[in-house]
Amino acid sequence: MFFGTFVVMEIVADDLESYLEHTTDDENSLLKRVNRETYLKETMPHMLSGHYQGRVLSLLSKLVAPKRILEIGTFTGYATLCLAEGLQQDGVLHTIDINEEQQERVQGYFDTSEFADKIRYHIGDAAEIIPTLNETFDLVFIDADKKRNLYYFETIINQVPSGGLILIDNVLWKGKVLDSKPDNQTKQIIDLNARLAQDKRVEKVILPIRDGLFALRKK
Repeated sequence: MFFGTFVVMEIVADDLESYLEHTTDDENSLLKRVNRETYLKETMPHMLSGHYQGRVLSLLSKLVAPKRILEIGTFTGYATLCLAEGLQQDGVLHTIDINEEQQERVQGYFDTSEFADKIRYHIGDAAEIIPTLNETFDLVFIDADKKRNLYYFETIINQVPSGGLILIDNVLWKGKVLDSKPDNQTKQIIDLNARLAQDKRVEKVILPIRDGLFALRKK
């Protein structure tokens, strides 16, 4: 019975995602290419933000109209390109990833885009790179190694001005945050959510988009 219920829930989720994608704006040709090639060439393509979440990120970025964006966790650059859509004319987006094997292909996507002169692509450990960026960030998207999420938040919070927006992905962890006996990684995410919920420096809400998106506005 449990297995049957799980399968039904998966089917409903797939149908709902399809419905959401058909009721939002279409991907441009480059995003479609990144999406397609990620699923063809990557072993964990589900890490891609995807069509619906990508449109959410684009809209949030346009609402903020940031001059500076920081993204921690580039992967194949899909979310990067979506976030860049909201940049001001003289804006810059810094994106950091530790996987140098993808660098040439991802840089190629950025060079092909209309944001080629606005995206600064850093390869290396975000914990080492962030302190070298002498910037304030109007928008931050954290989508990297989950055990460091709280560290990243605490590292960049003072570089975000009042009214700035911080987004943290995967905070519902496929629903595992509700498990009665969570594993260690899930415990870290539960602890992160609990700490952020009590943080008086930010207004906050979890958006139940895909795997959960924590939106935090600096007071």
